[in-house]
Amino acid sequence: MRTLTASTARTLGAVAMLGAVTVAVAVGLFGLSIVGGVALYFVIWWTLLFAVLPLRNQAETDPDRMVPGQDPGAPATPRLREKAIWTSLVASLVFVVTVAVLPLAGL
Repeated sequence: MRTLTASTARTLGAVAMLGAVTVAVAVGLFGLSIVGGVALYFVIWWTLLFAVLPLRNQAETDPDRMVPGQDPGAPATPRLREKAIWTSLVASLVFVVTVAVLPLAGL
């Protein structure tokens, strides 16, 4: 995980690659169109991102690191790159299960 989250470019590449592979599998196995698969994956990914964002957050408790006007509940280390990878993994699983269960061929 550290290698994938070492830089923004690596994280974006991993997220894009995982999404592309997932959509390609859905297009090949379940008869989705590429545009429909990308659209459905994007909606699932974005929805799950808001579910993953609040996980494992701890508020900043060091008064020396607080900035004037900062919300006291703001996370000290939000770990957004790590959360993007986890969101992609969970979204891929949810996407494949959704496409397998629901009759979406031709979408």
